[in-house]
Amino acid sequence: MTFQKRIAALLTAAVLILGMPVSAMATEETPEEEAAPKRGVTINVYNWGEYISNGVDDTLDVNAEFTRRTGIDVNYTTFDTNESLYSKLAGGGANYDVIVPSDYMVSKLLQEGYLEKLNFDSIPNFQYIDEQYRNPDYDPTNEYSVPYTWGVVGVFYNKNYVQETVDSWSILWNPDYAGKILMFDNPRDSFGIAQKRLDYSFNSTNEKEWEDAAALLKEQKPLVQAYVMDQIFDKMASGDAWLAPYYAGDAATLVDDNPDIGFAIPTKEGTNFFVDALCIPKGAKHKKEAEEYINFLCDPEIAAANVDYIGYSTPETAAKELLPEETVENPIFYPPKEILDNSEVFVNLPEETSILLDKLWAEVKMGGPGETATLVAVLAGFLLLYLAIVIYKKRKAKRELQ
Repeated sequence: MTFQKRIAALLTAAVLILGMPVSAMATEETPEEEAAPKRGVTINVYNWGEYISNGVDDTLDVNAEFTRRTGIDVNYTTFDTNESLYSKLAGGGANYDVIVPSDYMVSKLLQEGYLEKLNFDSIPNFQYIDEQYRNPDYDPTNEYSVPYTWGVVGVFYNKNYVQETVDSWSILWNPDYAGKILMFDNPRDSFGIAQKRLDYSFNSTNEKEWEDAAALLKEQKPLVQAYVMDQIFDKMASGDAWLAPYYAGDAATLVDDNPDIGFAIPTKEGTNFFVDALCIPKGAKHKKEAEEYINFLCDPEIAAANVDYIGYSTPETAAKELLPEETVENPIFYPPKEILDNSEVFVNLPEETSILLDKLWAEVKMGGPGETATLVAVLAGFLLLYLAIVIYKKRKAKRELQ
């Protein structure tokens, strides 16, 4: 985080805590508002890693401030992919009150009955959400989600080793960087990059197009050091990796903290435009308190302090107006119209396409159908060996009893 950002965040946090404008702060001292009495309720929030302002570097600790104002405690845990979030909910063992899925996953969870309808009377700050982010394709009636942040996908690169212009996804297939390339460890983002290289839609239902994208990813695999998510922070910062596709918002962490790292949005093929949204899972035990939390996050001052730290873009003009000028004018965080016009949003895929995607992703990660068959054969061999041992032990025990 830059020095200017730290100062802006500190001032924002001070305004929030004291509950008064900066001009008033300069002329008189006001004691901090008393904390709300504890209500004996803890909400479970499940969010992406590195995705909320947490008090580091004099920034606002969003969850602590929510507790101070409302008396509601927050149990905050993180996930690294939409698919892991879905697995938790589909497995039935999860107990969350607020979750933050991406657009296409909101649609999937909605269609499968995993989301509660929101009571917007309890979320009056929804009024600050810009019109363009309301009634989205993933929630057309806007009854189940509230936009949290938005952004685009690009490529982080180490300037010491990558001197060519990064304007195409094809750089992630360049053998000159073999062993220094990272790739998304989730199917939609990884396949999306391959699809854009092939000039296909992210949301194709054409089986051959998905197979073509899988073939391209298999071609890339020998060059890939690892399939990762948040691990890119350490790998890129240490110089262990030189190229990594990831979300633009994380430039606030990687680029600001390390002058050797750059970020570029591929303009030749286009990129993914995404929205992450606040939702309440079906059967949440603390729905009312969860809606209070969502409403709190939509407060423009809270939203501004939050995105100023995490680096992602806000869907609220009122919050954007509170951000430092250097952030608002940065094309990484608020890309120009031509980049946004050349972007595409993920939507939930039909079931048969999703099944195909899962199959092809497994093949990519394991190296292809041949290796899949080998793995199955090895597992079958272990199973036969296990059964043979069990049968032998049973027969031995029976002989000893005779």
